[in-house]
Amino acid sequence: MAEKWSLGRALRGIFVKPTIDETTWEDMETALITADFGPDITERIIDELREKVDRFRTTDPKDLQRMLVETLEEHFAKFDTTLKLTERPAIVLVVGVNGVGKTTTIGKFANFLRRYGRSIVVGAADTFRAAAVEQLATWAERGGAAIVRPQQEGQDPASVAFQTIQYAQQTGTEIVLIDTAGRLHTKGGLMDELGKIKRVVEKLAPISEVLLVLDATTGQNGVMQAEAFLQHAGVTGLVLTKLDGSAKGGFVLAVQERTGIPVKLLGQGEGIGDLTGFTPHVFAEQLVS
Repeated sequence: MAEKWSLGRALRGIFVKPTIDETTWEDMETALITADFGPDITERIIDELREKVDRFRTTDPKDLQRMLVETLEEHFAKFDTTLKLTERPAIVLVVGVNGVGKTTTIGKFANFLRRYGRSIVVGAADTFRAAAVEQLATWAERGGAAIVRPQQEGQDPASVAFQTIQYAQQTGTEIVLIDTAGRLHTKGGLMDELGKIKRVVEKLAPISEVLLVLDATTGQNGVMQAEAFLQHAGVTGLVLTKLDGSAKGGFVLAVQERTGIPVKLLGQGEGIGDLTGFTPHVFAEQLVS
């Protein structure tokens, strides 16, 4: 079977050449575009690298490799990727269209937080799909979180969110993760519903984060789909799922620049432990190596 394409492997051929020449730049441009950086960001990165190579008067591809890591890290680090979860309870709304991996992300996020010794409750406020509640319950259990379910079928999502926060306050649970519906075909109604959840929640406690889950494999289409959430939901951070970091890692930078919102979590596999925080230096190193 053919080896899967990766940015690191594509760049390796560039960095083992004896010198930096015009084909170096052409090959790098191709590699970055293939890795989903997009033409505009690719052009900007190449321009910055050419300027650095000229300034340091180097022809050594190993210098170029180091400069690429530094340049990518500088771009990633323009955004504050820290999760703001200091309030008690810290309330996180998880939003996104159906099919992006929202439910599994909540389970993985609960597991991620448990590793730091936090207690978590999940609120099943996507009450329009009966299967969504059962699926969420399974993932919450795998992530070691309690769950608050609707008390009757079709219960108002905002009231489920309200009950979840009451549960957290009464039990001293530290972090609340609230699942929300993602039916974009009724966009107006969906945004009204999200607005109502936010208003009801904020009567009890401030919202710490609104995390938008995006499927990295959909590229720029994913951002376009999500623009309704970006406009109406007060999104504070992005979670990228289905991200093959080595192949399509450029999407991380492209989506941050396009939305102006930081990527805070990365999902890079199917397992309960396959969700990590986003660290610019580590990610830049992984991309290029």
